[in-house]
Amino acid sequence: MHNKLKYVLLPNNIIHLLKSTYMYMLFSKFVVILSFCFPVITFGQGLSGIVTNADGPVIGANVSVGPGNVGAVTDLDGRYQLDLVGGRQYTVNVSYVGYATQTKVITLAEGESQVWNVTLSESTTDFQDIIVVGTRTIPRSSTTTPLPVDVLSARELTATGQNSFDKALQYRIPSFNTVQTPVNDATSLLDPYEIRNMGPSRTLILINGKRKNMSSLLYTQTSPGRGETGADISAIPTDAIERVEILRDGASAQYGSDAIAGVMNIILKRDAQNSNLTLRTGITSEGDGEMVGAAFNSGAKLGSDGFINYTLDLSKIQLANRPGTVDAAGDAADFGASLAEVQSFLNRFPDAGNINGSPATTAAKFALNAGTNLSENTEVYGNAAYVYKKVNSYANYRTPYWRPLSSFPYLLDFFGVDGEYIGYVPTFDGDLNDYNATVGFKTNKNGWISDVSFTTGGNQQTYTVTNSHNRNGTLNPDGTFKYRENSPIVFYPGGTRFNHNVGNLDVAKRFSDVVSMAFGTEFRTETFTVIEGDEASYEDGGADSFAGNDPRNSGKFNRYNFGGYLDFSFDITEDFLVNATGRMENYSDFGDAFVWKLSSRYKFADNKVTLRGSVSTGFRAPTLHQIYTQKAQYSFVPGQGIQVGGLVSNVSREARLLGVPELDPEKSTNITLGVGLRPSTNFSLTVDYFNIAVEDRIILSTEIGATDAGNTALDEILKNNNLSDLSFFVNALDTRTSGIDLVMNYRDLAVGTGNIGFNLSGNYMLQNERDGDVNNPALVEQANQSVANPTQEALFFTSRPKFKGILGIEYNVAKFIFSLNNTLFGPTTFRQQGLDPNLYTEFKTKLVTDLGINYKLSEKNNRSTKLKQYL
Repeated sequence: MHNKLKYVLLPNNIIHLLKSTYMYMLFSKFVVILSFCFPVITFGQGLSGIVTNADGPVIGANVSVGPGNVGAVTDLDGRYQLDLVGGRQYTVNVSYVGYATQTKVITLAEGESQVWNVTLSESTTDFQDIIVVGTRTIPRSSTTTPLPVDVLSARELTATGQNSFDKALQYRIPSFNTVQTPVNDATSLLDPYEIRNMGPSRTLILINGKRKNMSSLLYTQTSPGRGETGADISAIPTDAIERVEILRDGASAQYGSDAIAGVMNIILKRDAQNSNLTLRTGITSEGDGEMVGAAFNSGAKLGSDGFINYTLDLSKIQLANRPGTVDAAGDAADFGASLAEVQSFLNRFPDAGNINGSPATTAAKFALNAGTNLSENTEVYGNAAYVYKKVNSYANYRTPYWRPLSSFPYLLDFFGVDGEYIGYVPTFDGDLNDYNATVGFKTNKNGWISDVSFTTGGNQQTYTVTNSHNRNGTLNPDGTFKYRENSPIVFYPGGTRFNHNVGNLDVAKRFSDVVSMAFGTEFRTETFTVIEGDEASYEDGGADSFAGNDPRNSGKFNRYNFGGYLDFSFDITEDFLVNATGRMENYSDFGDAFVWKLSSRYKFADNKVTLRGSVSTGFRAPTLHQIYTQKAQYSFVPGQGIQVGGLVSNVSREARLLGVPELDPEKSTNITLGVGLRPSTNFSLTVDYFNIAVEDRIILSTEIGATDAGNTALDEILKNNNLSDLSFFVNALDTRTSGIDLVMNYRDLAVGTGNIGFNLSGNYMLQNERDGDVNNPALVEQANQSVANPTQEALFFTSRPKFKGILGIEYNVAKFIFSLNNTLFGPTTFRQQGLDPNLYTEFKTKLVTDLGINYKLSEKNNRSTKLKQYL
């Protein structure tokens, strides 16, 4: 029997696929065995090469070819290979974050293979060249995207010297604000933040493009962010961050609920080679608030072509106390004491013993990011983070004329010092645990890019109150007091917990140089838990300063939602882009929501000028916190001192008796118009106008007190629960927010032997106000009260800077980097409850200046591996 000659044709891409898997070993043996009888001829043609920079091979550089859908990512040796059809001309682009893109036009003859080795040089525009957030199809640059996006590098964040990520953003992003609030109980665990003065719950936080869990904290005190919650971005170690992308535009159509004001996408480092140690220390000008911290970031190879990057961050901040002086006449009126008694105490203690300021905080943070290629077309990735935070703060001081011995004689034994009773100050300690993790697969088959992922995350906060007592007079069967002199002085009020699980499927395809499409779906389940306190912390009013969670108000509450989106991008010409997105969501508790977005961009003047704009609708689902929270809480009532009020759950019997309707989702309409200028590679300028209208904005009402008649359902609830007032969540307001954002950069101006760069950015609010009347429930209206008083509206609209500007100068010479940053905070106004409505406090414009000096110990370019992208 004669052997016949046969040819097995194996294209190069099949060979590479087989080489990247264990199957190659089996197939190689198979080929060797059969080659005796069946000679195997492999042929292919294309382009290959090595991509390097000044330090050696570049891992993860993107190599894309047009026309067509061919692309590759360089391996650990910086190598790439593309299989191309002969007899055609191709435009090849090699790009990597922080480096100038290299482009070459090649003509490939039939059967020909070519080699192009590329050396990348650093880009003058640094991280501005590629952005991921804001589009579900193709990444674009910040000046040519139809949407306004800020991009910050890790070095810019570290240069602020701030101890946490949220505080670093405060001094880098004009539209971002955060503030510390003294004497606000659980609020001290997590400072509220916001973009464009829209509150923390209207900015969506992503980590590597995946939704981060919300905090379990609901802001219920008179502080910014009142009635809302947000993700704990302070939990993310700054040293773990590669860059931050902030989309300053509504994006509910792309990402779902919470993205009314914008989206923050935090990209973690992928560096597998370098290590960094950061030491931080500082102190206030008053000699307190000492801060020390250390962070270590490092990485290693994972297998032959993967990476793992990890960060450990430890910090400690001491108390900074700014109590001020107390007015004797005001305290005498608030607490019904004689002016002489109050004045006598304040002569000894002008600040009335109060400890007001930023609390002592200890934090330990850990973050991990990893990924590896299963094949040339498939990547598995994952990231995780955990933070533990301990906060020690104080309630208002209980003066002897507020808690007198005549009413509470046992306090001398509890809190007396050397036989003298001078009052006491309850402490409030909080323990916070926050975690998040994602695992996923990304594949590219025939130009179809799919990303399947699972994300989980949670946040828990528990509290401890010490140096306090339960002052209520419940009697035991034997006639003795259950509490008062028999009260403990340490209480465990419980806390809250929130967690979510999210599954995502995202698919994108570039059909041609003109049309790109993306679609995807998301399933999310959320659980909010109210953790009950010990009996003494809640019974009969509970601990004096912070009441615990009553078992009747505690429990576990859950919901789920399912959503999907469809996104089309049309590059009608090289200069003219149109993008359209639609999204449908279904929530188990309130039903369906449909939102859409249309954006466009037009370039002209040889790509030096870009006009851009967008219009979109959005929504924000009421959080489980807002629906189910019910508790008693201490608050200051002018003329009455500290009183116990009630927060009524939206699904409670009390809410129905009061005529409080079930919560509906907020709805928004966003309009953005802007222009981007890049007259040279060194200079760029963007100016954007934004207008955000929100309907049915959810607020936590002001404290609603008894009516003059005293015979309504409201009065009955107050009397039966021994409450001075109550509050609740309600869709009460329509609001409008508009303003102008400016971002300008000029880089690489030669000065001496170095170069200097300038950046100027600013945000100016044109409008931030209520649109129309307050939507009061009938019972509140009949009582001549309102769910939104001047203090509430000041928190919503005027307690943030009218404008904010940042001017930065950076000079690079030899191994030194000198930076000077000036942050200008515009004026804010606030109206205190209980004062004449025409009186207000104005905080004047302030300038904060930061000087930084960096020295490079080595010439290693501490850049991290780029997020893998198929273009």
